[in-house]
Amino acid sequence: MGGFFGTVSKHDAISDVFFGTDYHSHLGTKRAGMAAVDDEKGLQRDIHNIENSPFRTKFEKIFDEMHGKSAIGCISDGDPQPLLIRSSIGAYAISIIGRINNAEDLINEYILNNGGHFGVMTGGKVNSVELIASLINQKDNFADGIRFAQSVIDGTASILILKEDGAIIAARDKYGRIPILIGKNDDGYSVSFEDYAYKKLGYKSEKELGPGEIVEITAKELTVLSPPRKEMRICSFLWSYYGFPTSNYEGVNVEIMRYRNGEIMAEADREAGLLDGIDYACGVPDSGTPHAIGYANKSHIPFARPFIKYTPTWQKSFTPASQKERNKVAKMKQIPVEELIHDKNLLFVDDSIVRGTQLKGTVDFLYENGAKSVHMRSACPPIMYSCKYLNFTRGTDDMELIARRIIMELEGEEGIKYIDEYSNSKTERGKKLRQAICEKFNFASLEFQSLEGLIEAIGIEPCKLCTYCWNGKE
Repeated sequence: MGGFFGTVSKHDAISDVFFGTDYHSHLGTKRAGMAAVDDEKGLQRDIHNIENSPFRTKFEKIFDEMHGKSAIGCISDGDPQPLLIRSSIGAYAISIIGRINNAEDLINEYILNNGGHFGVMTGGKVNSVELIASLINQKDNFADGIRFAQSVIDGTASILILKEDGAIIAARDKYGRIPILIGKNDDGYSVSFEDYAYKKLGYKSEKELGPGEIVEITAKELTVLSPPRKEMRICSFLWSYYGFPTSNYEGVNVEIMRYRNGEIMAEADREAGLLDGIDYACGVPDSGTPHAIGYANKSHIPFARPFIKYTPTWQKSFTPASQKERNKVAKMKQIPVEELIHDKNLLFVDDSIVRGTQLKGTVDFLYENGAKSVHMRSACPPIMYSCKYLNFTRGTDDMELIARRIIMELEGEEGIKYIDEYSNSKTERGKKLRQAICEKFNFASLEFQSLEGLIEAIGIEPCKLCTYCWNGKE
């Protein structure tokens, strides 16, 4: 995924951008960067690898190295950014969030055929940020260039630009799959993926950009360069997993949505007679926990934390490059509370079940510590398609997904025709999918939130939500 933050102020903006960017660290683990513009130094930039160290430690010297009343910062799960660009429409720094599926076609059609060229990274890949900048530079101004870039990109691109005159341009992707929010205080404006990032810095929410909307901000004013589109497909996974609990997207708080989601799952289990004999309702930390709280509140099953993640020294479990190392780190972080595990029937709620590799280790760990049974609930439907818009599933092959692998094992290619049935727990195929996953991971029982239940928990019109990873609908 990734996230960005920018500030235009009457005073030095580096402190706000440092802390605002750091508040996006949950959205990426590969690289981070900051850029600023100063009357004397002009455009400045700094990029660091954050795979083994948090943002704060890599940028702790930034206050001595970078100055400016306008600055942007980013956390990236992809290519290095922000980049500094010099073009016919001016010099600027640029950062993006998203994914370009047709990069090679765009490079050949708009750049190489016109005699242009790119610097390439190891392996010959073109930095996606540089590609978008090159597309923007095809036009005579930033607004036209951004509209053009977004019109030809197959995928998603939200864009943050810091101009050499100190103004910031923010453009939400054309279908609004990810949010961009604007905060305001007496000294200027901030633009952010996460609204709490600027609220903690003393800004108040001023505006949430609509799909495809482009704005330019200075310390004095906000100007709309391109109005919002009507059609929106914001990512549903923001609420069930990626979003930070205090965040609000389209007016819906993440934590509150997760409580509602858990309540809806508990009510479905009650109607199906699946609540008997459970000693504790538990969350797979961290993002599964609020779903489990909602489940416990509705079911009246006591909430408990049978194991605690040790986080003071361990990095995120998905940071290591290999799956083997990620699994090992995940296991090392799990510290049991034996009194809450031994001889207990435990029901766990996880935010999702994607590949299931780490979850299998968690269940084995619980049985090793004396659990009588482990029941599993997923806070979203079975994931059937790898994300082609935001890369949240970290893969390009649908067969990496546990639900798709099980379908292939049960029915081969023929089963792909019946994905809707496999998603539905009331069908024979749906029951077979759940039973097969239970046998593979040693669950006493398994159920997924329905797509209808998830949409109800979010509370936004279904036509405005992206649900591609569950039903393949764009």
